[in-house]
Amino acid sequence: MCGIAGVVVSGESGFRVSEALIVSMRDSMMHRGPDGGGTWLSDDLRVGLGHRRLSVIDLSNAAAQPMSSANQEVVVSFNGEIYNHADLRDQLKAEGVDDWRTDHSDTEVLLNAYLAWGIDCIHRFRGMFAIAIWDARSRRLYLVRDRFGVKPLYFSQHNGRLAFASEIKALLQDPEQPRKVNEDALFHYLSFLTTPAPMTLFQGISKLEAGCYLEVDVEAGRLNNHRYYELLDNVPEAEEVDDQRLAERVLQKLRQAVNIRKVSDVPMGVFLSGGIDSSSNAALFSEGSDIPIKTFSIGYEGKYRSYTNELVYAKQAADSVGAQYHERLLNQQDLLDFLDTMVHLQDEPIADPVCFPVYFVSQLARQNGVTVCHVGEGADELYWGYRSWKVKLALQKWADVPGTRWLQRGVMKCLEWLGADRHLAYEALRRSVSGQPVFWGGAEAFTAKEKQQLLSPRLRNKFQRRTSWEVIEPIRQRFERHARVRSDLNWMTYLDLNLRLPELLLMRVDKMSMGVSLEARVPFLDHEFVEFAMSIPEEVKTEGGQLKRVLKLAVAGLIPDNLIHRKKQGFAVPVYEWLFDRLGEQIKDDVRVFCQKTDYFDFQFFEELLEQRPGPQVWYLYNFVLWWNAFIAPGGSSEDSTDVA
Repeated sequence: MCGIAGVVVSGESGFRVSEALIVSMRDSMMHRGPDGGGTWLSDDLRVGLGHRRLSVIDLSNAAAQPMSSANQEVVVSFNGEIYNHADLRDQLKAEGVDDWRTDHSDTEVLLNAYLAWGIDCIHRFRGMFAIAIWDARSRRLYLVRDRFGVKPLYFSQHNGRLAFASEIKALLQDPEQPRKVNEDALFHYLSFLTTPAPMTLFQGISKLEAGCYLEVDVEAGRLNNHRYYELLDNVPEAEEVDDQRLAERVLQKLRQAVNIRKVSDVPMGVFLSGGIDSSSNAALFSEGSDIPIKTFSIGYEGKYRSYTNELVYAKQAADSVGAQYHERLLNQQDLLDFLDTMVHLQDEPIADPVCFPVYFVSQLARQNGVTVCHVGEGADELYWGYRSWKVKLALQKWADVPGTRWLQRGVMKCLEWLGADRHLAYEALRRSVSGQPVFWGGAEAFTAKEKQQLLSPRLRNKFQRRTSWEVIEPIRQRFERHARVRSDLNWMTYLDLNLRLPELLLMRVDKMSMGVSLEARVPFLDHEFVEFAMSIPEEVKTEGGQLKRVLKLAVAGLIPDNLIHRKKQGFAVPVYEWLFDRLGEQIKDDVRVFCQKTDYFDFQFFEELLEQRPGPQVWYLYNFVLWWNAFIAPGGSSEDSTDVA
């Protein structure tokens, strides 16, 4: 796991890449790779690549990056892991590739795979990755993001050059990189808690979409985006099997996904909450090993109405597999002290409070000698694991009943009359009567009506005829074009795999874990496991109305029954209670000053929100304020057209 960065100069630009620039970009991400750093510059200084190294597979100096071919014509800088690298090495050797300088470096496999098979080599990779390949023969740069976006990759084109990096802060090392707010991205951030790819909150900085690669024709200065992976084109035909056989197949494929992610030359562990996903990870990871695995869990000091500690379940799960159990209790002061670090690592707001415990559980793992951990993201999306999904699915079924549009419009009128047109129920009806799906993702911040009230008069006018459907629509079009079975549940899973997971859940894991130099692996998002899960019919997953029914059947006997059947609780933070305490006072003061300086939000609406409904929505806004203070105000606020002070 590492951090990558680089610059290529296009056309007739007189700019030349300096080693100082590449080093500054590279070393702004020191936390992503404390074990070493490298640079490579072309002879004409029109291409430069940088790399920070967290040594995980093949710790030798021969595996350092950037790594070039023998004739220096192809150079790669790579972040991530290719879990099937040993098999690919054997395939390459069988095809006559005999130029090997390392014993088992997956980077060298990547390099030789590109030399042998071209850019199509990425279809053979089983892993997580953000890759930069410079090919001097064609004068092309390829930037690649893995199928489900486990690893991020950002890029910016300005002043005759294109820069890329694993983190935005590396791009900001270029003094000519503008620092302005992308107001379109802000509008959508207020819907989804994150900025949908390819947007970021920085105007002029983009992030590569999951399952895509960017082809940069340097001489022409032309960028071509290619979607190399479409999940729905790879879903196998549904199998007619009974529950027992289906459960066996699910467990078999999950066991394989976990096993291939055990490859490592450094100590590994598991994040453990005591829920089904993390407990299954721990149980499967421990199979076949005589050495107890290390597990890591987070809880909170005190008792809260909005959150109940799960540590008793995490400890039970650890004991059931003979693991070494480690825990830490957090408090409000830990969060207050963490805010500056959080916003620095996020680069742009990731408005999920869970960034807080993810950082500290990652830190706990590092403090106990672990460099790699398995995490449980993805299982809920694949196996109908959220209570909110159950509600949304029922709403969609009702909305689809023929001849009910008139009734839906009537209910909308009643809600408007009652002053309830800001609520999610009204928003669901608005979507339905507009011919749109009810489900817009597993994370929604503000409804369309709330956004209009929240935004300043200037932005309210700018966005008055727009909704965040413009983000969802192209994903919906791909779904309708490629889905063999267009079920409502398949749509929900597909949308979250394309939006919420890569840009919110996986982004928070990457930024917080790499913030302490820890690699996080995601077995539930192994692409073969995902493809199989998508083939299971909706009626099988939802039979009896039981959430995660199929996964529960699969892991029965693997983990204790009470962990399987206990009430689901998310990895959460007691923000609600803390908003009535010091956190709430700090937020109110900071947002008031922010609103006096800028022209983004209506402070009166924010005050109402804080007084009447303190909770996650307040946190979403505060994330933006912290980001603006850290990244925009110091470096470019005087140039930002929205500043009024």
